[in-house]
Amino acid sequence: MSTQDSRFITSEMNAREEEFDQSLRPQAFAEFPGQENVKEQLQIMVAASNRRQEALNHILLSGPPGLGKTTLANIIANACGRQLKATSGPVIEKPGDLAGLLSSLDEGDVLFIDEIHRLPKQVEEYLYSAMEDFHIDIMVDSGVAARSVRVNLPRFCLIGATTRQGKLSAPLRDRFTMKCRMGYYSPQELQTILVRSAKVLAVEAQPEGLLEIARRARGTPRIANNLLRWVRDYAQVRHSSAITQPIAAAALKMLNIDDDGLDEMDNRILETIIVKFHERPVGLKSLAVAVGEEEETIEDVYEPYLIQEGFLLRTPGGRVVTERALRRFGRLHAASVERQPSLFSPEQMGGNP
Repeated sequence: MSTQDSRFITSEMNAREEEFDQSLRPQAFAEFPGQENVKEQLQIMVAASNRRQEALNHILLSGPPGLGKTTLANIIANACGRQLKATSGPVIEKPGDLAGLLSSLDEGDVLFIDEIHRLPKQVEEYLYSAMEDFHIDIMVDSGVAARSVRVNLPRFCLIGATTRQGKLSAPLRDRFTMKCRMGYYSPQELQTILVRSAKVLAVEAQPEGLLEIARRARGTPRIANNLLRWVRDYAQVRHSSAITQPIAAAALKMLNIDDDGLDEMDNRILETIIVKFHERPVGLKSLAVAVGEEEETIEDVYEPYLIQEGFLLRTPGGRVVTERALRRFGRLHAASVERQPSLFSPEQMGGNP
């Protein structure tokens, strides 16, 4: 097989996978479970915009990855009856790329920029006037022949998505009229999502089996759908039956995902702080080296869920484990007896206890 043929097959497979993933995405607010407060705000905003027949105001969606920010952007565009054009921050490398995107929009269209906090600074500055005044000034030529050309833009809605809202500059963040923070889903909400996904995938599953998957999906729809595919394969090969609670539990155990939804890396992070660092506060850089993972991955992927579930805390001195984590590893009693006194405890400062 030639290189060209292999590239074509790979491209076709990727397109099919993307189309398959798209089929699992809800297309309307009514099909989107969870995030009730965010949905209500957006529905009011969309309804008012439709009544006035105006373009939507700019919206910022933030929260951990996999919670449905891209899905919500598609739903918003559908609810407005407008076209959505999607891109991501790292793809827009220079102002000309942004100008090409903006000039291709029609009146009222929705531009979705994922990971918007990763936009280059020079591109971000061009976005200010586009969002506020709906025009951009492009420099033509250079040196003494340089001149500025103003390009007027149709009124459009920018939907930005970010996993790290704190990395957005204040001028960009303040230009979003609506800022929506998305949180983790409950197991019951994830079960509702999995019921729909199971129908789309034509998977026979019992409610208890889907709830078992939902409980271990870290409160994240993307993870829940990925686990559903794995459990489907496991049930088909090992049991040739519907997904039941015991089958789902056995399939997830094979992936080292326990009853709390923690995987191998989650447990390694907690165990490293407890054993290697003797339960003392640990800096992110030291923790990353100790577990062999990137700092950003620990901060964006693993820490939010561990903190949410009460296994880990961020303190000024570093990351520390909680009593729940110590209890999980059978170290709570030993810790209460052997824990060294604090630097500022009365014993260390020479005072009375």
